[in-house]
Amino acid sequence: QLQASGGGLVQAGGSLRLSCTAAEQTYMSAVFLGWFRQAPGKEREFVAAMNWRGDWKSYGVSVKGRFTISRAHAEKTIYLQMNSLKPEDTAVYFCAIDASVRRTSTQPESYDYWGQGTLVTVSS
Repeated sequence: QLQASGGGLVQAGGSLRLSCTAAEQTYMSAVFLGWFRQAPGKEREFVAAMNWRGDWKSYGVSVKGRFTISRAHAEKTIYLQMNSLKPEDTAVYFCAIDASVRRTSTQPESYDYWGQGTLVTVSS
């Protein structure tokens, strides 16, 4: 229902843009759109989220100022623009949709639908 792409190998300081395309019914159920990541041996970590209207966005402390979340309704696609990448950004990145009405949404357990993950590797 969610298909993520755009991962790859990049040098430190470089940029990547991740995309996540949703099935129409899944996308139309969204209240929040989010990105999370998981490095080997670590728990899933919040990266970024936004609400459907686009007037609320939140970022994890470690990516704030470097990453930007956006969406394109016509394409039913969520984006994550990642700039100034660091080796510690290396992880599998997951897109997700939260279909519940709430004030904010930054916890992975709040999300109902998940993409399969795309690997981002940042070399030093």
